[in-house]
Amino acid sequence: MKFAGAGLLALPVCFAAYGVVRLIGRVDGRYGPGPDWQAAHVVNLVGLLVFIPALVALWRSLPRTRGRDAAVVVALVGAATTVVQFVVDVVAGLLAADKAGMNEISGRFGDLPGAHLLFYVVGPPLLHLGLLALTILLRLPWWSPVLVLVGSALTIFSLDLIPVAGACLLVAMIPLARTRDRISPPPRHAQRMAVD
Repeated sequence: MKFAGAGLLALPVCFAAYGVVRLIGRVDGRYGPGPDWQAAHVVNLVGLLVFIPALVALWRSLPRTRGRDAAVVVALVGAATTVVQFVVDVVAGLLAADKAGMNEISGRFGDLPGAHLLFYVVGPPLLHLGLLALTILLRLPWWSPVLVLVGSALTIFSLDLIPVAGACLLVAMIPLARTRDRISPPPRHAQRMAVD
């Protein structure tokens, strides 16, 4: 279960690191394509890819309720669609010679039926919605859902606030990463009795 806790925290840590690398890359006014673009996006992609199995591991360790199941599924859909978005960004960064070329490649993907709506508009915010629901349903400290809300909202105002948003999400998710220590599934014999 230690993997699950660390994996959950990898998401905000890598998100914050993505924001820091992005800010550094923008200093010279030539962010993307290039090593800074790729480094930033790959770091965040790693965080997402580690987070997904960690969230599944947490989910399996918790008592099952419809609300928790729904929150985890929503977060997983959000994470998966965000992975697709970042993979497209990495590929565009590899194939394009300049920013216009990257926009053209991303635009071609976004022009696929339903792609823009699913992978850019509806999907990614579900990650934050699912995390917010989990912090509430698991009755984490009041500041945990508040920080998820703040961290999620900051990037709406400016992508330059990503490092701060990542820090908010990290602090918010520490109790979530420790949830397994506080909430245990019922013993196996109790589960059998409930089924019988």
